[in-house]
Amino acid sequence: MSSVRVEIENVEWTSAVPFYGLGAVYHGQEIVQLKVLCDRRHEGGGITWIVKFIPPAGKLIKIIAVALSDEHVFILEGGRTTKSGRPSKTSGGYSLNPKGQPHSAMIASEMTALVVYVGEPDDVKSIAVVDIAASGK
Repeated sequence: MSSVRVEIENVEWTSAVPFYGLGAVYHGQEIVQLKVLCDRRHEGGGITWIVKFIPPAGKLIKIIAVALSDEHVFILEGGRTTKSGRPSKTSGGYSLNPKGQPHSAMIASEMTALVVYVGEPDDVKSIAVVDIAASGK
């Protein structure tokens, strides 16, 4: 296999529904979008994408998933939040969810991340839009 090079600005944002499910759309708006940079799963490799989360005003996106392969997440802009919508002190710029690891994310403001899976992407158990005020209960 030869090297793969991608001009990121030339890759279109696409719907995340095939990977995140119908929860990636809220009231007809795409709240999760992807730029798939490389998909080598058919060759036994992984998939890499840039993901953009766009929560509606006053709400947060709550995701619960299980890693089907090692998942490397590099935050490019924004960051994760707490249930009350405040920036998470443990968010960091990089995280690793090893294969089999259940994990979650709460996102209350626009966030962009580079996500690298060494194999299959996460099994997204649920994705929901919830009121920030109600999410801390």
